[in-house]
Amino acid sequence: MQKIPGKQIAQSILDDLKARIEREKLQPKLGVLLVGDDPASQLYVSLKEKAAHDIGIQTNLRSLSAETSDDEIKQILREWNDDPAVHGILVQMPLPSGHDADSIIATMDPEKDADGFHPANVQALKEGRATFISPLHEGILQLIGATSVVPNHALVVILCNSNTFAEPLKYILERAGATVRVMLASDTSTSLSAGKDDKILREADIVVVAVGRLNFLTSNGVKAGACVIDVGINKTADGKTRGDFDSQSCADMDGWYSPVPGGMGPMTIALLLKNVTEFASTKQS
Repeated sequence: MQKIPGKQIAQSILDDLKARIEREKLQPKLGVLLVGDDPASQLYVSLKEKAAHDIGIQTNLRSLSAETSDDEIKQILREWNDDPAVHGILVQMPLPSGHDADSIIATMDPEKDADGFHPANVQALKEGRATFISPLHEGILQLIGATSVVPNHALVVILCNSNTFAEPLKYILERAGATVRVMLASDTSTSLSAGKDDKILREADIVVVAVGRLNFLTSNGVKAGACVIDVGINKTADGKTRGDFDSQSCADMDGWYSPVPGGMGPMTIALLLKNVTEFASTKQS
């Protein structure tokens, strides 16, 4: 299988954003809320901050303890909602246990919701009137677009843990002409990762896997010529970062796959910053 160059695509997006910020004399600012001390979340936030600063986007990072109340978190969000200098807001997910993530996300101004998860933005997407989509879902579309597999008339299987992730992507792909089947990991056989054949997967032109299980998807679940978008993030026994897709098992097959690392990660960051830049440009015009 051919590797989709997500890192290079993301860098091209960042280069274009930097040029746009300079050309339009924008001063974009992103409010970043980090709750708790999860090492992975801290790493992701640091990568987002670095990429933002590299292209001319200011960040305002608020790091809070896991014990911070939801009311305190919402107060910070309201302050950013009211601050015209803050163009985008990001709440790093997942939040520590005990927090009401849905309520917190709903507190954000939907016009500053850089991740695109505010209920108003999800509803706009369902109704076909969204002006932007989440970086995660747009990243998937752009990675697919870098291959010769097109969503129109394609069979797409989304393997995931939650309809919260799957439903917006399903709407988007169906509008592009795809037939979409969502398979929740809890509904699939645990032996899928052991290589047992699955008829639906074997027929899919595009597979999006976001389960969080190392090597969950193998060559026995992928047809030749398919496009596999790997959204999973896992750590191996020796500390390496790998996805849900066992790309080595498909090394001799035709098709495409997004690597982990170097696929969805950099794409999501670049497209998050694209949203912030768009927000800033809209406010300035």
